[in-house]
Amino acid sequence: MKSSDIHFNDWQRIFIGDVPGGFYLEVVFRIFLIYLILMISMRLMGKRMASQLSRNELIGMVSLAAAIGVPLQSPDRGILPIIVIAAIVISVQQLVASLATKSQSLEKVTQGNLTAIIEDGCLNLDKMQQVGITRERAFAQLRSHSIRHLGEVKRLYFEAGGNFTLIKNFDVIPGLPVLPIWDKEYQQQVSETSEQLVCEDCGKESADGEHVPCPNCGSKHFISAVK
Repeated sequence: MKSSDIHFNDWQRIFIGDVPGGFYLEVVFRIFLIYLILMISMRLMGKRMASQLSRNELIGMVSLAAAIGVPLQSPDRGILPIIVIAAIVISVQQLVASLATKSQSLEKVTQGNLTAIIEDGCLNLDKMQQVGITRERAFAQLRSHSIRHLGEVKRLYFEAGGNFTLIKNFDVIPGLPVLPIWDKEYQQQVSETSEQLVCEDCGKESADGEHVPCPNCGSKHFISAVK
C-alpha cells in the first residue's frame, strides 16, 4: 500500500488511536494517581526498595509494572485493579519477609545464599560455574579494589543479592596476577615476580613443580606468581 493511499483517518488512528480526545486529559490524572500508588507501595515494601532489590521485591516490582500498563492505555480499564494488585503484592512481600526472618531455610530458598568464589588466594572454579561468575568478572571486581594478585585475597564472597564482598589477606602471599595479560609493562612496575609457581587457571600454588597437575582444578599450566 502506498503512503498516498493512507487517508487522514488512518493517520489519526496511527498517532492518536481510537479513543476520545478527552482520554488524554484523563491519562494525566491516571499517571498522577498511579505514580502515587507506586510511591506508597515502594514505601510500604521497605527501605531496600530504594537501594537493592531482593528476588521477592523484584517480583513485586515486575508485577506492579505489568499492572499499570493496561489502565494507562485503555480507557475502558479502571484504576481500582491496580490498587488491589498493589495491596496483594505488598501483603505477600511483607509476609515472605516476615517468615524469612524467622526461618533461615526459607530465607535461603527465597533469597539465595552467598558463595565464596575465592578462598585463600585460590579460585573456586566449580562454585564460580554454578553461580555464573567468570574469571574476568572476578578479576575485574578485584581490580576495582586495587588488588594486584590473588595472594592479597583471603575471601571474595558473591552475595545472595548479587554484590561482592572482599576480605583482604593480612599475610599477603605470592599469587596469580589479576591485571590484564597484555598490560605487561604496568605489571612489571607494580609487581615483582616470585619463584613460586601457581596454577594459571585457579591460582593454587604448586608444591611439586609444574609437572604435577594442579590439586585444585587438575590443570597442568603453571606460571610464576607475583608478590
